[in-house]
Amino acid sequence: MSTHSDNSSLTFVDLFAGIGGMRLGFEQAGFRCVFSCERDKWAQKTYISNFGDTPWSDINDLTAAHLPDHDVLVAGFPCQPFSIAGVAKKASLGREHGFRDEGQGRLFFKLEELIREKQPKAFVLENVRGLATHNRGRTLGWILRRLRRAGYENVSVGLANARGYVPQNRVRLFIVGLRDNAEFEFPPFEGSGLPPRLRDILEVNPDPRFTITDRLWAYLPAYAERHRQRGNGFGFGLADLDGATRTLSARYHKDGAEILIPQEGKNPRRLTPTECRRLMGFPEEFKIVVSNTQAYRQFGNSVVVPVVAELAARVKEYLDGPRTTAIECPLDETAPLEVGTRELPGLGLAKDEGSLPSATGGDDGAADPGRPGRARLVGVR
Repeated sequence: MSTHSDNSSLTFVDLFAGIGGMRLGFEQAGFRCVFSCERDKWAQKTYISNFGDTPWSDINDLTAAHLPDHDVLVAGFPCQPFSIAGVAKKASLGREHGFRDEGQGRLFFKLEELIREKQPKAFVLENVRGLATHNRGRTLGWILRRLRRAGYENVSVGLANARGYVPQNRVRLFIVGLRDNAEFEFPPFEGSGLPPRLRDILEVNPDPRFTITDRLWAYLPAYAERHRQRGNGFGFGLADLDGATRTLSARYHKDGAEILIPQEGKNPRRLTPTECRRLMGFPEEFKIVVSNTQAYRQFGNSVVVPVVAELAARVKEYLDGPRTTAIECPLDETAPLEVGTRELPGLGLAKDEGSLPSATGGDDGAADPGRPGRARLVGVR
């Protein structure tokens, strides 16, 4: 179901492709995909069914020699090591998170390697908003330094809420680097017109099997109250049909608790996979070829397509248009960063390029005399 023209002049590679949300957004903006990589076999099945391409499987086996030349490297690298839920789960199990997660956490290094060796005109990386505050901002600061040393002096970081495009509050972090070192200005991410309502994407006659059981409906309020007394926000979310939902997560298949749809005279129900597809901005013709459990995981792990399309269109403007002069924007590595009315911890950077930000909050290595990187962090709208 690719939406690009085979004559598209600007190309991209789709790494950590999932089910192709980033690909759809870039193709809608006029780019052409020339390579994809995704390891999960169920995501591969969905990807093949919708795009006709079989992704390269294990990114650990991928080298720059395998990649065709391309204009933009696109990647939504694994978010679990940096998400609030992921960090909490790993901590409860006594496991490392962030870059000290030996599996998912270190996959960023593979991206850095490919970017450094292929030197695309631009890269666009996506992750959860928790990356901005993980380890008091040191993790993001360390990533920016590595990208700068890979040859991209000016890297911009933006937070985008999908609320203007779909009836869902979903904030994601994007990192954009341009090889000519122009300062990238993010689009406003406002969508067009009034924010969509949840009721507008719901099926008219959903299957009764999506209605939650009496037992689960009795359990959820008690579960929420226990966590409220402990001072945390875990619970369930009964959605406002004229408003927006919470963030759809990959765990939605377990009980659907974060987004429950009220029903008159009945227990509330889960979203259907079709409704999840719409909630993530995927087109109606996008095929769901896996079980409901896998579909919930796949859409919960994906991106909101129209958000990516707007970002990709802005990247295309930079690549198609006249080059601008880079604007110096020194990054104070200790001062807090302001995002709208919120404040994020400072981007403390690891002192040595080869060392990782400490999981306990301190920095490893000796002092680095190098100058600060440059970055922009734009706010949530």
